[in-house]
Amino acid sequence: MKPDATILAFDFGTQRIGVASGNTLTRSAQPLTTIAVPRAASAIDAVASLIEEWRPTRLVVGLPVHADGTPHAMTARARRFATGLEARFSLPVALVDERFTTQIAEAAMRTAGLGGRKGRESRDAFAAQIILQAWLDGADEQI
Repeated sequence: MKPDATILAFDFGTQRIGVASGNTLTRSAQPLTTIAVPRAASAIDAVASLIEEWRPTRLVVGLPVHADGTPHAMTARARRFATGLEARFSLPVALVDERFTTQIAEAAMRTAGLGGRKGRESRDAFAAQIILQAWLDGADEQI
């Protein structure tokens, strides 16, 4: 992987997908956007324009599990999303444990004064940032 590669990360949900961008040189992640996923559209179609625009070299998807690490219904959906991204865009996809990322994102946003409706709209992008930062922090073992 190039030392200055762009990475996109996703906090997958059935109604919204949080997106964050990051760079392997700076090893930092930023919230990018939250995409609403219409019922008729696939989640992969919903993020396609961002992947084309940002041209990442890798994708990271948060893997939801119960607090004890056991899988649940959303675990399988997130895995299917990751597999679909890899197949459609021919990019490597890493899965990152996303336990508690939404709660961490909400707490950080409240501290920054980003509560209320605006906060709810941005929460998933902030959760994606936490997922991506976790991947970047452990990237030496994963690249």
